[in-house]
Amino acid sequence: MSREPDGLAELLPQWHRLRDAEAGEPLRALLAVLAEQVDRVRDGVEHQYDDWFVETATAWVLPYLGDLVGYRPLPGYERVLATGLRDGGPPDASLARLAEALAPRRDVAATVAYRRRKGTLALLEELSASVAGWPARAVELSRLTAHQQPVKLYGGTGGAAADLRRFSRGRLADLRDGAALELAGGPFGTVARSVDVRRAGSRRGQGGHTPAGVGLFVWRLKPYQVTRAPAYCIDRARNLYTFSILGNDTPLVTRPEPEPSAAHIATADNVPAYIRRRRLADHLLDYYGPGKSFTIWRDGHDEPVPPSDIVVADLTDWRYRAKRGQVVIDPELGRIAFGSRTAPRHGVWVTYHYAYPDDMGGGEYDRDDRETSPAAEVYRVGPGCAYQRIMDAYRQWQHDRRGGRCGPEGIIEITHSGAYQEQLDFDLDPGDRLELRAAEGTRPVIRLLDWYSNRPDALNIRAREEQREEHGNTGGEAPRIVLDGLLIAGRGLNVTGPVGAVVLRHCTLVPGWSLEPECEPRSPDEPSLVLERTTACVQIERSVLGTIEVIGEEVHTDPLALHIRDSILDATGHDRPALSAPDCRHAHAVLHAHRTTVIGEVHTHAVRIGENSLFTGRMHVARRGVGCLRFSYVPPGSRTPRRHRCQPDLVGAEEAWRVRPLFSGERYGTPVYGQLAAGCAEEIRRGAEDGAEMGAFHDLYQPQREDSLRARLAEYAPAGTDAGVIAVT
Repeated sequence: MSREPDGLAELLPQWHRLRDAEAGEPLRALLAVLAEQVDRVRDGVEHQYDDWFVETATAWVLPYLGDLVGYRPLPGYERVLATGLRDGGPPDASLARLAEALAPRRDVAATVAYRRRKGTLALLEELSASVAGWPARAVELSRLTAHQQPVKLYGGTGGAAADLRRFSRGRLADLRDGAALELAGGPFGTVARSVDVRRAGSRRGQGGHTPAGVGLFVWRLKPYQVTRAPAYCIDRARNLYTFSILGNDTPLVTRPEPEPSAAHIATADNVPAYIRRRRLADHLLDYYGPGKSFTIWRDGHDEPVPPSDIVVADLTDWRYRAKRGQVVIDPELGRIAFGSRTAPRHGVWVTYHYAYPDDMGGGEYDRDDRETSPAAEVYRVGPGCAYQRIMDAYRQWQHDRRGGRCGPEGIIEITHSGAYQEQLDFDLDPGDRLELRAAEGTRPVIRLLDWYSNRPDALNIRAREEQREEHGNTGGEAPRIVLDGLLIAGRGLNVTGPVGAVVLRHCTLVPGWSLEPECEPRSPDEPSLVLERTTACVQIERSVLGTIEVIGEEVHTDPLALHIRDSILDATGHDRPALSAPDCRHAHAVLHAHRTTVIGEVHTHAVRIGENSLFTGRMHVARRGVGCLRFSYVPPGSRTPRRHRCQPDLVGAEEAWRVRPLFSGERYGTPVYGQLAAGCAEEIRRGAEDGAEMGAFHDLYQPQREDSLRARLAEYAPAGTDAGVIAVT
């Protein structure tokens, strides 16, 4: 619209305006159209000045500004363009997406500054953070390549000084320096090694220890915090504990500290590195205490255990015995030992950081997809709240619901990362909408113990078939329950009755119910989710859970709808059923799997859609004429619906042995759980429809990140060097 639609008309003499008014103002209308075009020209002239600067330029100008400074687009942008333009929308929006894909504003703005710093190690670390989002440390591997030292010192001050400087480079290992030997071969190592003729940038076998080698060590695992959570006591003497409340060993990682300047080279304090015993012993105050990597409280005291009581030792097999007043820490196993005579009597609480690839399962990370209805009544559970137990809040909601003091929507919110050991039985009336969730920044743990001797123990969700109009419930709609941000251990989840929907979002139902110290499941054959004679539509999003067992009438009822997205379904073994009915029969369910990793076999009625997913065990579908598998992996010999560009179909039977999923870890509780190994076939690592990896971590886009980082590394690495990306985690 014109800013002044009558501006030109006001400039006309009064006599012309009067004549125009008598004729119905056709001249005013014509001048308004002309004024609108004049305003467009005026705006264009004003915007031209803004287009001279990358911070204020219009999106379509960015590729031209980038071309002026020699900006090079990252690899794979053609696929991004095709995906973005296929979404439709107005032409201006498509043009903006096209421009942002060709030349992102941030990258174009930094091009000149990057060129001025080209060849510096600090710039390579900054590129890793900006392009791939990975913390990194750049190392000149040439300085760690062993070479012969001169024997004779030449005369003159300058010559002697030059030779002395070489004594600190490429020297043999000092066997008395244990700290240096522990870091040998890693990103912080100082011990030299012999020449490795393999290139640092090789994708098959990385080397880099050559006179021209530069290595960019990256940490792909993210640090996640657990705040003031109870530790797990593993003995009756109450002096042996683990940081993990599940009782398994979990290595502690560093809480990264910001680097002081742009020219600073990252140290062990600036990256989420695993904490080693020797370094913790030498730099205890850098890691221990409030706001640091980990903290320990005992007996309900407000003040943590003083650093003077901390002793670092190897607690493998618990052979090391703590002395009186000592608190022994093993950061590599995540174990704590107290003296037998000074063991805590009122519990131990810990704050620590662990590593994991992405935001999945129960955790204290931000959950942006959470929505709260303004009509929902919120009941908060935790220290300082009105309710200390989950069932107390649930009974109060039921009482208010049936008394007409609140609507059908209720939220039970747990406000701290504690452990709740109580039997949970949710009996839902028609029309109920219940959500049990963790507050932002918390990870509560629900431990289901052996409470009953005459019936199974589980978190029970039951729907009542009769309506209760006398209690104010007049809605006949099936009830709905949402579990959000919880970690459930000890038992599974049991759903019965005419439930409308069961939503598991950012939850962990521990595969195998609970863990051994080495992360082995204690009950590998037990299911995590049992759907028994129910009509529930199950939705699982960004969660980790064990086997799903479906028990129901197959003649008079329709199959259940089971939707799984960005999750891991783990049967704790490739030959165990991950989805089935009892006795490994076909589950009366229709599976919808999107970007999911399934460890185990699938026996189901039908698979409506399976895309960008991994199925490590054989799949057997009763109705093959329904649904489709696309861009996924299924083992040879599976009975599936029609397939589209699945593996190993594309490579043939001769190479099926090579193209199969290889994981860095297959046990829940390990940092690399569900992460594809470095030796996994490229057809799996880049087999999704958009070139990303198949499985639960598809949305991390690890291959695209690596390609982008390698491209920038080749552009900004020191001239004549062999630079490569080396993954630490």
